[in-house]
Amino acid sequence: MNTRFSKRLLASAIATALTSQVVMAQEVKPTKENTEVIVVSGTPGGAGIRKIDASFAVTNIDASDIERLAPKSTADLFKAIPGVWVESSGGESGANVFVRGFPGGGDAPFLTISLEGSPIYPAPTLSFLENSQLFRIDETIEMVEGLRGGPNPVVSNGQPGLTTNFRLKRGGESTEALAKYTTSDYGLNRVDVVASGALDDDLYYMVGGYIKSSPGIRDAGFQSEEGNQFTVNITKEFNNGELNLYTRQTDDHGTWYLPTPLNVDGIDAEYTQIGPLNRQATISYGPDNTSQAFDFGNGRGWDGHVSGGSLKLDLADGWRIVDRFNLTKGEANTFGLVPDGAATTVADVADNGESATGSVTGTTYGGNTPIQQIGRWVVLKDIESFTNDLAISKQFDSIDVAVGLYTATTKAEDWWSIGNQAYHVLTPGGEMLDGIECNASDEGCGWGYDINSVGDASTFATYATATWYATADLSVDLGLRRENHEVNYSVDEGLDGQITKALSYDETKTSWTLGANYALNDFSGVFVRMNRGYKMPYFDDFRDNWGAYTGGNELIKEVTQGELGYKFMDDNIRFFATAFMNEVKGDTFVRRPGAPAEILTNEAYGIELDGNYEHDSGFALNLNATFQETEITASATNEGNEAQRQPGWQVRMTPSYGFETSNGMYGSVYATLSAVDDRFGNNENTVVLEGYEKVDVGVTLDPTDNLRVQLSVDNLTDEQGITEGDPRNPDAPNGRYIMPRSIKLSVSYQWF
Repeated sequence: MNTRFSKRLLASAIATALTSQVVMAQEVKPTKENTEVIVVSGTPGGAGIRKIDASFAVTNIDASDIERLAPKSTADLFKAIPGVWVESSGGESGANVFVRGFPGGGDAPFLTISLEGSPIYPAPTLSFLENSQLFRIDETIEMVEGLRGGPNPVVSNGQPGLTTNFRLKRGGESTEALAKYTTSDYGLNRVDVVASGALDDDLYYMVGGYIKSSPGIRDAGFQSEEGNQFTVNITKEFNNGELNLYTRQTDDHGTWYLPTPLNVDGIDAEYTQIGPLNRQATISYGPDNTSQAFDFGNGRGWDGHVSGGSLKLDLADGWRIVDRFNLTKGEANTFGLVPDGAATTVADVADNGESATGSVTGTTYGGNTPIQQIGRWVVLKDIESFTNDLAISKQFDSIDVAVGLYTATTKAEDWWSIGNQAYHVLTPGGEMLDGIECNASDEGCGWGYDINSVGDASTFATYATATWYATADLSVDLGLRRENHEVNYSVDEGLDGQITKALSYDETKTSWTLGANYALNDFSGVFVRMNRGYKMPYFDDFRDNWGAYTGGNELIKEVTQGELGYKFMDDNIRFFATAFMNEVKGDTFVRRPGAPAEILTNEAYGIELDGNYEHDSGFALNLNATFQETEITASATNEGNEAQRQPGWQVRMTPSYGFETSNGMYGSVYATLSAVDDRFGNNENTVVLEGYEKVDVGVTLDPTDNLRVQLSVDNLTDEQGITEGDPRNPDAPNGRYIMPRSIKLSVSYQWF
């Protein structure tokens, strides 16, 4: 990207956005409806604050927004949060999420997903596990908040990047229920239900869930997407507070979509490696080449529960106590068919130099048949975590203070056998071939890596915050966090029963945040903030960087951020513009296990635009845009380059129009227009991923007060955009397409 052009574009966007908001603010009569929006992210113990008073950038997405966005996965929803770049083309699990130009090679190292204010798993990313894999969106969700930077490094688990906090629906005095059926042009069958009401005086419930199955948007030829989920949320209200308890039981898995050849005719966004001819395979592992069969149709998913709750009490003399806790436990396994290297032809590798035979069908494939090495990867991962966040606060005349204690235990037990390559035919679900020497070998056609590991981590953090209301319009806040992080980890590489790596790690760091908020009037304001936080290392950080590890400090990522924001909220307009800059020191990047680590420092700056406009006529417009510049400022080989896989700009606009027909039926039509800049597929900046545009459309109709019909089309023009190259071999001409065009139809009925 041309740097001078990007800077002019950035400056123009800032000036235009701020100027246009001044004009709109003069034309629209202010009201107080939107200024009462309450956010709980970024506050000690989730105490809550009016969004218009917050001195940080936070995005709210409610249930009606989620319905209109119709996300294909949890990570897909995060595209609606400015400053966030999401690669959700890997399926319902296995997304890559980047935040504000922070460096990363995949997964979601700077993302925390919370439920009711508690992190569902303290480690944001482990190998073959990012947080969105553990969470499914359904009709039980009331709202999600997306907090970037701000007080994040001090409160909760100290995430310096993005925290997304999901809030469950709760019961009330009246009984309500909803049933919803969804189908699609790719064979989806899904039923959602949710019900809520009162069990007794001041005792309320919400229950709900879903069951679904489909062959997948990229047709696997069998029911490759299957799952169910059930959630219970109980709330007991007291005169001075409440007790809330929830559990979310999930068993959901689907195909892990992977990069495909970009230079082979017939291989496009509809292609997937998995199919009936190869879903079952036998691999060999360990020193004795033990053989075992696996069903790779299980894909990637989550079978476990996320359970917890909170106790909130208002005590005498302005004292308040909030305790939030969470237990997560289950299996997050991965079974994938992973491409290795560029496509080739049968003649290049066949034993006879002319042809090979399908191992299932017996078909003879000629020398010109395109083929590729496919690795049969098995990752079995048992995880467990428990977190508790206790905060005590006190209101004085002009100062609010809070002190908190956050504790967490995190566990992961892994069994891997990855590699296991063999040549397969390059057709959807193509079979393995006989007549190629390495295909018949126990060692396979390439590298392999097998481990059995167990890791335990514990975090003990104390934090304190104070807010000084200097005047009626000005508030200043300060936060400090002292965190001790311990890790015990051992690895058996080779599955021979011998521990090859083991460590005990203990490190303490202090994070801080300082911010100020100034109200220009009842409906607008500005804020400024600085913070410094840390991403502490977990198990894979040590294993992947063992050669560079001398004491652990090299593996701690130090993040320093600055923010300057403007906000405006009234009955018609909600607009936020946040300029940001950050520096991330000590980031480590490893392409695959055993490869050398690159340690680098990354800097970024830019602006986020987050706006909503609603007119009395029924017209509405949502704007979500990010403009940023990134640079690797310290690296042995890539200094001066841009951060890999992150666009310099991305824009999403969603116009919608609500209407009423002559016979009294309500409805709305909407569309989302997305545009993404070019990106580099690697830190070397030698692989360019071209930008693309995408159009989604939808319509909802309410024939009665109880009945709703929704039709949504994702990727209307069937754009063949690329989200990533080949992360394990950037020079190979492979890439992962965005999802092809798909159509969903849902019918829901609600009882009041």
